[in-house]
Amino acid sequence: MNRMSTKAALAAINLIVASTCWAITPIPTPQPQPQPTPDPDPGTTCNVANYDNQRPPRILNLSGNLITHDPTIIEENGTYYVLQTGAETDGLVLPGKRSSNLTQWDGTAGAFTNGNSPYWLRQRVPGVKNLWAPDLSHFNGQFHLYYSVSTFGSNHSCIGHATRPSMAWGSWQDRGAVMCSTNRDNYNAIDPNIVVDEGGTPWMSFGSFWDGIKIVRLNADGNRADSNVHSLASRGGGAIEAPVIIKRCGYYYLFVSFDRCCQGSNSNYNIRVGRSTNLLGPYYDKSGRSMLNGGGTLLVSGNFNWRGPGHNSVFFSNGKAYNLYHAYQAFNGQPNLRISEMAWGADGWPISPGP
Repeated sequence: MNRMSTKAALAAINLIVASTCWAITPIPTPQPQPQPTPDPDPGTTCNVANYDNQRPPRILNLSGNLITHDPTIIEENGTYYVLQTGAETDGLVLPGKRSSNLTQWDGTAGAFTNGNSPYWLRQRVPGVKNLWAPDLSHFNGQFHLYYSVSTFGSNHSCIGHATRPSMAWGSWQDRGAVMCSTNRDNYNAIDPNIVVDEGGTPWMSFGSFWDGIKIVRLNADGNRADSNVHSLASRGGGAIEAPVIIKRCGYYYLFVSFDRCCQGSNSNYNIRVGRSTNLLGPYYDKSGRSMLNGGGTLLVSGNFNWRGPGHNSVFFSNGKAYNLYHAYQAFNGQPNLRISEMAWGADGWPISPGP
């Protein structure tokens, strides 16, 4: 090839390369996937639910579908959803109800259907007749349901887990047992409650009788993150259960139920509280007594008309705090849904009128 033909060939190659480069579409830089927006947490602020002498907290006047035991509550888009312990006649389900105003309650589909509950329930806990003490929470873009699988008086128990993207549509997807206990353990794996710490990590408190209230760390999916079990409160084997932990103004508040439930109008259940600046404690009551040594300031107890208030949930909505629990009608022993406003006094301790 002579010099001219070589130059012509190089020019042709350069033209082809240049035209090819202009034809190539630049590859876009990958963008990070959107992450779930953290749930708003009004309970961390100090200007929510302060006690006002001119308008002290009141008990809400409820109507509708009110027969309830061990209620839990969550809000989505202005609708409040409650799940509760099921009766043995219900089968392995968790009945539900909902409201748009916290006062009028209508029955609605709960979790699972009779004959279509998770397959593992009877395998892991033989003899289970009904599901107890659910807890509703929302983290990592999902609604989470934790619930108790047990038989009365036994700590051969499991805490089940299910998720769904919305309370308004879809159904609960079984995630299996998040943890179990046996007669070799000094705790009872029932009565779960979820709290998310300042770093966004979910934790699950639980416990009934035995050595009291425990807490374990979860991962972002809502499963156990490790094998550690931390102690929060105990009555030395006595009656303590149904923990609830909320954050407000620099403190974690641990609510528990003392004494006996489930005996109708003879129940003497009552709600106690302690607080700590650390999620893992130690928690102390108002008198300075450790909750690991039986401490707990009385918050709500029964009266002439209502007996055994307990197994509460504390939640914040529209700038207010509420205490939701069950109590037994004195004249017939039926467990009813009860809701009262809650406020914090100048000393930083909650006040709930109840029952």
